[in-house]
This record gives sequence, structure tokens and C-alpha cells, in this order.
Amino acid sequence: MGGEARLRYLDADYDVLAPGSFVTCAVTGERISLDELRYWSVDRQEPYATAEAVVKRDLGLA
Repeated sequence: MGGEARLRYLDADYDVLAPGSFVTCAVTGERISLDELRYWSVDRQEPYATAEAVVKRDLGLA
């Protein structure tokens, strides 16, 4: 289970569609371990490494 997970992002949680230990930030390309995943977009179905990455995506800067 050391590879990339595939998730479905929900409002306050996520469902694991394919097991793994990390996801990749949609803005920075950083690997985010599942136990450190805090930010994602339900509408875009994307994970983010930091709050700053969310703001960049929302402002169209990434």
C-alpha cells in the first residue's frame, strides 16, 4: 500500500477508491500522506498540500 491512493473527496471526509499511502497535490505536485491530508475540493475532486495551494487554485494562479 505504498503507492498513490485514489480517493473520492466528500464534504468532511473521503472514500478510498484504491488503497495507497499518499495522494499528489493538484497545485504543487507534492506527495501528501493520507494521515496529513487536510485540504481538498469536493467540486474539483483535487487534494492540496497547504491552505496556500487552495488559495492559488481558487484565484486561478495555479
